[in-house]
Amino acid sequence: MQKNMGSADRAIRLIVAAIVFYLYYNGTVSGTMGIVLMVLAGVFVLTSLVSFCPLYTLVGMNTCKTK
Repeated sequence: MQKNMGSADRAIRLIVAAIVFYLYYNGTVSGTMGIVLMVLAGVFVLTSLVSFCPLYTLVGMNTCKTK
């Protein structure tokens, strides 16, 4: 896997995931929508940690500055 995510993209994903986690555990978001958002937040965290987004390869995007 070649890295295709830049540091700003990774930071934004981690911030969004943290917000979703907070909203879920606070009880603001619940039910099916809460579960879907938690899964999406988990994907955001995982892709941020490995600096690779499979969706970016499908659409040909690359936000990583270094080659």
